[in-house]
Amino acid sequence: MESPIEVVRRFCAGWSDNIRTVELAAFFTGDAVYHNIPLTPITGRENIAENIDSFIRPGPPGIESIEFRVINIAAVMTERVDVFRLSDKSVELQVMGTFEVTDGKINAWRDYFDVNQFTSRMG
Repeated sequence: MESPIEVVRRFCAGWSDNIRTVELAAFFTGDAVYHNIPLTPITGRENIAENIDSFIRPGPPGIESIEFRVINIAAVMTERVDVFRLSDKSVELQVMGTFEVTDGKINAWRDYFDVNQFTSRMG
């Protein structure tokens, strides 16, 4: 079985490789929690997939892809630069994330970032 770090590395690489939402959601347990601090937590694999679909799609906000550049990883804590590609620009956001992995599946994911920095860069 893969180590938790290997699972999280594959998950982050999947974003950069533009894999489909259903494939990203497969990394999670059925009752997983995804929490973008300071936004409301999202519970359950299907709800997490719907949330991912809500911000990676054509049209507003127009994010065409997101690349996760993992800077450091330690026992599933990541320091990253997330790169949001829009049709006319790229926006980089510094993120600190934590992952909890059980039996090869992510059961909790929390990202910490400056929401004002994100919204101002998105324009």
